[in-house]
Amino acid sequence: MLQPEKQFEIIKRGSVEIILEEDLKRKLERAYKEKKPLRVKAGFDPTAPDIHLGHTVLLEKMRQFQELGHEVIFLIGDFTGMIGDPSGKTETRKPLTREEVLKNAETYKEQVFKILDPEKTIVRFNSEWFGCMSALDMCRLAGAETVARMLEREDFKKRFTEGKPISILEFLYPLLQAYDSVYLKADVELGGTDQKFNLLMGRQLMKMYGIEEQVIITMPLLEGLDGVQKMSKSLGNYIGINEPPDEMFGKIMSISDELMLKYYELLSHISIEELNELKNGIKEGRINPRDAKEALAVELVSIYHGSVAAEKARQRFIKLFKQKEIPEDIQTVKVKDEGYGVWLPKILKEHGVTKSTSESIRLIEQGAVRVNNEQIMNSDIKLKAGEYIVKVGKRRFIKIIVN
Repeated sequence: MLQPEKQFEIIKRGSVEIILEEDLKRKLERAYKEKKPLRVKAGFDPTAPDIHLGHTVLLEKMRQFQELGHEVIFLIGDFTGMIGDPSGKTETRKPLTREEVLKNAETYKEQVFKILDPEKTIVRFNSEWFGCMSALDMCRLAGAETVARMLEREDFKKRFTEGKPISILEFLYPLLQAYDSVYLKADVELGGTDQKFNLLMGRQLMKMYGIEEQVIITMPLLEGLDGVQKMSKSLGNYIGINEPPDEMFGKIMSISDELMLKYYELLSHISIEELNELKNGIKEGRINPRDAKEALAVELVSIYHGSVAAEKARQRFIKLFKQKEIPEDIQTVKVKDEGYGVWLPKILKEHGVTKSTSESIRLIEQGAVRVNNEQIMNSDIKLKAGEYIVKVGKRRFIKIIVN
């Protein structure tokens, strides 16, 4: 194990808040002296099947704890996932069935081990303890908090003031998450900034049960491709870790220079010293931000697809963009897929690339249209969710983002 001071420096990188820093330093020192690793917990409700880079902020922090020699618990909220975390939500969530949750949970496990070491990861399901709870046990847990305390939460308060429904299940959710920490006797719990209320409740409940309180570490919510809103599949501003290498590479290259540095801090495996050198190099003009962004894209694609796939994606990107085959001020449009795909000839006509749908069809069937540098001949082509560079003839380009 590294010295506690060095561990603390690594753990603090990228975090928003550590409650309490003194407690974490004390726990690290004790773990170092006693050669007993800390139990570090992060919970994930499998409410959707795919993991994107926004989710990996917590996973990367878990990986750091693993590399420092601590015990990491990847908690799958298969029980709480049937309720759904209300944090930040403006309306009651539709409950998922157990079958949906378990199916998503299996997909989660496949994806997280692209980041975490499977040999050093303890996977637990909170149905292990909640599934055995009696109605009386659950009522006792519910009695640990008051409605007044729950309404201190900004999202609950807002919905209550606006007369929007809040289910009793949603009030129960923070207590269930808190009890996870009690049952697992967590030393540290990780969560996003939007989870702070739930995390603090974990500390409070542990104290009530006579267990040493966990340290909570909140991590920032990663902005999506627009650099404004939280990365979210529903907003179409996400980068999925299972996306094809070329698509992932291109999306990373499209982010702003400012957002690039945040991605470096939260997602990259480079050291603190290397990160500081990168920041100084860009500030002083010694490092071109575009080169730094390319290096980030190579690193992230390598993590999820391997170095060979990353290098191939880089070469294809260079051919498309750096060799000026595609203009830098390319027209970009966003369209919504209602579930059946969007018909390319119609998009080309609606956004002025062609004069009519019939012209779009004719050009496609003549082989004059390329999608992501691949010639297409079928005019029935429908684009699913993703990003596409479409070339029509020799000089007309359009970038289509399908949400």
